[in-house]
Amino acid sequence: MNARDLSSHLAALLRKEREAMADFLLALALFDEKKLWRDLGHTSLFCYLRRELGLSAGAAQHRKTAVELIQRFPAVEAALRQGRLCLSSVCELAKVVTPENVAEVLPRFFGLSRREAEAVAVSIQPAAAIPRREVVMPLRATVVAPSAAVREEVASVEPTVVEVHPGETPPRMDLVLAPPPAPAPRPPDSEQPLTAELSRFHLTVSRQFMQTLERTKDALSHSHPGASTEEILMACMQAMLAKKAKQRGLVQRPLETPRPSRPDHIPAHVRRAVMKRSGGRCEWVFDNGERCNSTYQVECDHIIPKALGGRATVENTRAACRGHNQLAARRVFGDAFMDRFARTRRKPVSPHSRFFGADAGGRSEERDAGG
Repeated sequence: MNARDLSSHLAALLRKEREAMADFLLALALFDEKKLWRDLGHTSLFCYLRRELGLSAGAAQHRKTAVELIQRFPAVEAALRQGRLCLSSVCELAKVVTPENVAEVLPRFFGLSRREAEAVAVSIQPAAAIPRREVVMPLRATVVAPSAAVREEVASVEPTVVEVHPGETPPRMDLVLAPPPAPAPRPPDSEQPLTAELSRFHLTVSRQFMQTLERTKDALSHSHPGASTEEILMACMQAMLAKKAKQRGLVQRPLETPRPSRPDHIPAHVRRAVMKRSGGRCEWVFDNGERCNSTYQVECDHIIPKALGGRATVENTRAACRGHNQLAARRVFGDAFMDRFARTRRKPVSPHSRFFGADAGGRSEERDAGG
């Protein structure tokens, strides 16, 4: 094949790739519309794409966003099929498109890269305030070259020939050089005022700090769902200050009021045993035998629901993330019953979308009817 024939062949394969992607998104939209991912034990479409299909977090988020756009605006499917819109720009399009402006806004994203799409989105909907950013950037170790004086001193050393006779121990020849340069100093923390109320704070931290931060976010995922790093650190600092104030006797101890007992209460010793057994991770097992192991919003769940006579024992209690706790209740009581307990409120940020932004719209958060 010559260059022209091979180019035509590549163009045909590219058209097939676009059509296959569009067909995949249409099938995925139908799959999501019927919530069939629940039947496979998943708590969301994102979780299904990550665990069942093995997509990366970014690929799963792009396809999930594309499906949501196709469900709202069918013209998005045609643009993806024709190659005028790419998956890397759908997340930016989703931020600004509405039923009123779709005919005007959609063509402005045709043929754009992700960065170009970001610029268009900002031009359509400028930020009302300076955005709060959390940027994690690994620092590379800096190799400091020896100084010119050290290099010159080493070059000036002349080789010495020492004659050694049989049976004699050769003399020790040590070359004393300048000590190695000290490691580069740690960059100091810096603060950059942005407004009268906001500042940008640059902090150099260790890997252990980042691991502890993620564990803290998961540990506070019930009381602070979707909290930013600033909110997490503020809560920790306030708790530490309150603890110190209590140690110094600076606070007045409130009167203790007896807490009413609840019939569905899980005793503390049962919670401790379950959390120790699970390691604080969700014990839900998928059909393929894989365990969820999520540490986000983990709570105790009755295996046999308390409404059906299940008791709060270690054997009948498991650690489950909130999503799988609610999914277990749906499997027992059905969607129609559980939807009666749903209340719509502002959706908390999922731990999976920390690097992609919160999804638009609201989430139906359910009370745990099944325990």
